[in-house]
Amino acid sequence: MLCTTLPSHADILIVGGGPVGALIAQRLAQGGQRVLLAEARRDVPDDPRALALSFASREALAANGLWDAAALAPTAIGRVHISQQGTLGRTGLAADELGLPELGYTVRYAALARHAQRVLQAGPAAISLGTPVLRIRQLPRYAAVTLGTPHGEHTLTCRLVILAEGGKLLGELRDIRQRSKSYEQSAVLAEVTPATPHEGCAYERFADDGPLALLPDGRNFMLVWTQAPAGAADRLALAEADFLAQINARLGRRAPQLVGLGARASWPLALKTVDSVVGQRVALVGNAAQTLHPVAGQGLNLGLRDAVTLAEVIATSPADQLGETAQLARYQRLRSQDANLVTHFTDGLITLFESPNPALKHARSLGLLALDAAAPLRRGFARRMVYGAR
Repeated sequence: MLCTTLPSHADILIVGGGPVGALIAQRLAQGGQRVLLAEARRDVPDDPRALALSFASREALAANGLWDAAALAPTAIGRVHISQQGTLGRTGLAADELGLPELGYTVRYAALARHAQRVLQAGPAAISLGTPVLRIRQLPRYAAVTLGTPHGEHTLTCRLVILAEGGKLLGELRDIRQRSKSYEQSAVLAEVTPATPHEGCAYERFADDGPLALLPDGRNFMLVWTQAPAGAADRLALAEADFLAQINARLGRRAPQLVGLGARASWPLALKTVDSVVGQRVALVGNAAQTLHPVAGQGLNLGLRDAVTLAEVIATSPADQLGETAQLARYQRLRSQDANLVTHFTDGLITLFESPNPALKHARSLGLLALDAAAPLRRGFARRMVYGAR
């Protein structure tokens, strides 16, 4: 529900109204917690990104009223094909090997964020739009948070602050430090049209000059192509036919040939992590806790698992433990394995596949073939992509 008058106290303040913040707000409020969500923007901006959501993420969203096929227009992903340019190495992941109807779904970020905001406005959590958080003061018994409003600053107290806003406020915290590693790469994003139907298959192609992914998106694909910054600028400037020719040359016969191109965009890539996902009266979820390379499509899925876990920890703790050290330490302990494994896996993929060394390239090819030949190993890998480390 929309909050027209900010309170002087909220048990839980969630900062950030994207899909991760919306999920934890909805889940906590439905469980009877007094929740206020503050979102700096009044409206969700246009965003060209398409996101790969795992089947488990779809289930988590659905369980909290945040999945609506009519509003989101998801495209099912039944298979994932992984290969390396210039070698025979390839493997495939399939939903039926896990007994699932789909491995996941592609949805547009803007559609998901707008639907989440509509659900929140009709739900039990109080939500304040156009309300940026300016300062956070951490104290032993509570946090004092100053928000910006059209009428000036407003300070309220809360027992727990949950940051789900992408990490912009980490500088306000005295006991959590962010680490950043630039990949010196940019992601080129474009909608591309295949010559033949994609049949719900996603493609991950490790090309010689950077990985590229094709996500089924309606009848088309959403292309995410990792390039050096200079290379990304060059690709954005190419004529349509030349751009498609370069992509098709890197795909070879491993994916449908591409015959149409929509608008293109790019953004810089970096790995951002923190030394702790909890501080005094503060917990981090989603991109506030970690921002990953898009190579394996795990960023939002990891953030949604953060939200589900933290909500479960709060729901199963005595009321007087809200925001206390023991409760937050439990959340950190439960999330550490999954977050560390996924973070190191995505970062390691970039390191592993960026070397042009012929011997290493051959070894990577053999690794993909071995994964394809070992059904139990392949199923375990697919299960980890869907459910995380459990």
